[in-house]
Amino acid sequence: SSLTEAKEFVKRLRRQTDLCNMVKTVRALLNNNSTVTVLRSGLHAVFNEKSLDVTKDLFQEKFRNPKKQQKNIQLKCLKNFISSLTSSTDIRDLLSSLSSDLQTFIIKPSKSKEAFKEQASDFMLKWNLLLSNVGKILTINRTDSFG
Repeated sequence: SSLTEAKEFVKRLRRQTDLCNMVKTVRALLNNNSTVTVLRSGLHAVFNEKSLDVTKDLFQEKFRNPKKQQKNIQLKCLKNFISSLTSSTDIRDLLSSLSSDLQTFIIKPSKSKEAFKEQASDFMLKWNLLLSNVGKILTINRTDSFG
């Protein structure tokens, strides 16, 4: 059992180290005004072009209840994140903004533990899909946005 616990501890430590390194990188980028400006313009261009139409269609699928259509929660969260992205913005502010959106769109509306799990897993799946598509579009069409 101690071997299993040690393996779990090492996994958590690696994740923590990865997150710390990512935060250091993001902080350095946020302090560079030109990099943030180019990134913001690239992200705005992705939304203004028809590049995300396929992704938007995926978010319009209906719930089990045909009268309810799923809201574009992921798109709202990403747009809010982009709007709060400015040069010299502290990463804690960006994470706080995203956390607030998750509280508003996922946690508070959940009526039960099962509903929360379903909404959270659905959000994560579609959030990952959205970010993958945005990353792909930026890679192909807007290489300058990567600084």
